[in-house]
Amino acid sequence: MADLSTEFLGIKSPNPFWLASAPPTDKAYNVDRAFEAGWGGVVWKTLGEAGPPVVNVNGPRYGAIWGPDRRLLGLNNIELITDRDLEVNLREIADVKKRWPDRAMIASIMVPCEEQAWKAILPRVEDTGADGIELNFGCPHGMSERGMGSAVGQVPEYIQMVAEWCKAHSRLPVIVKLTPNITDIRYPARAAKRGGADAVSLINTISSITSVNLDTFSPEPSIDGKGSHGGYCGPAVKPIALNMVAEIARDGETRGLPISGIGGITTWRDAAEFIALGCGTVQVCTAAMTYGFKIVEEMADGLSEWMDEKGYRTIDDFKGMAVPNVTDWQYLNLNYVTKAHIDQDLCIKCGRCHIACEDTSHQAITSMVDGVRHFEVIDEECVGCNLCVNVCPVEDCITMEQMVAGTDPRTNKPIDPGYANWTQHPNNPMAAKEAAE
Repeated sequence: MADLSTEFLGIKSPNPFWLASAPPTDKAYNVDRAFEAGWGGVVWKTLGEAGPPVVNVNGPRYGAIWGPDRRLLGLNNIELITDRDLEVNLREIADVKKRWPDRAMIASIMVPCEEQAWKAILPRVEDTGADGIELNFGCPHGMSERGMGSAVGQVPEYIQMVAEWCKAHSRLPVIVKLTPNITDIRYPARAAKRGGADAVSLINTISSITSVNLDTFSPEPSIDGKGSHGGYCGPAVKPIALNMVAEIARDGETRGLPISGIGGITTWRDAAEFIALGCGTVQVCTAAMTYGFKIVEEMADGLSEWMDEKGYRTIDDFKGMAVPNVTDWQYLNLNYVTKAHIDQDLCIKCGRCHIACEDTSHQAITSMVDGVRHFEVIDEECVGCNLCVNVCPVEDCITMEQMVAGTDPRTNKPIDPGYANWTQHPNNPMAAKEAAE
């Protein structure tokens, strides 16, 4: 049976599933219930400095995007960091850690970008027995307007500076939580590494407005007729998160930097994909808020069963295996030729593949053959784009098949088994220039 136990920065947990810093980790009651359900660790909801806590709104805090079946696809929130007293949070963190010594306990922190503020809070967090700290440089609303959160995360120099302060004033492992609200995620990740951070976690929420109420003309969630941008999370952000994780994992300057993956993780498969891209743990929030803490049972069981099927004994056996297969577009093999194929026994004759191809692609799928409704790929027109696969409502009805020999009927060129990419193509002006030289 697969072993799901993990060791991340020397922090051990029985499985890689951690709850992300958010309302589910705001108090001891929640965290105890999470650990009882089987979560391997938690990142406590972000702590602020001592003094009067922040004030959250007393009204709606969430906006949502749903699929046709009312399944939650994305969640927008205007929550701030914890609105409970620092003393209460620190006491509860210590108490929970004593009750659950085998679970990972990470304290998320956000204080003003001043060394003294960090120097003051770090020893107090250490005294709780927490296993590590996560620097919240990602929150895109409320706190960013106060010079914290993503206001720090968008400036690499600030990231490096604060990471250096934390390494100087704390013995705990330092994880830097990165904002996705930036053009190139590699720069803040590099800055975190230069500052001595032990790991990065990503992504935090994406700045967004999910909808506008067309009766009140106010963004949702609406507070007294007004709305604000918030942080977007949930299944819809997973592709963005995977891309940013991959960029850090394969970047020459950050390759090997430990990563805790965050962003739309809802199933065991999502978790496995993040781990395959190099993540040592995965953090979950929206799925727990949607389905409850016991969803971790499905995640852990599913991951374990898949690992058993594949012959992976531990998480490390497949961690990072996808990273070498992530490349830039110009290095993709231009000699790789595929054609779509429709399984006529599975086809329900809905016509979606034909309409999508006819109206928006390459007119490569029939609708009628010999006067009968029939959908078939026209190889002479098919460019192998696989749009039809993605719009077909029947799984595996349409598949992509590689041509390994013969002639491509679309181009009338023989199939070349060799590798060739855009950097070598004669239509590439840079390649032609280099050849001339």
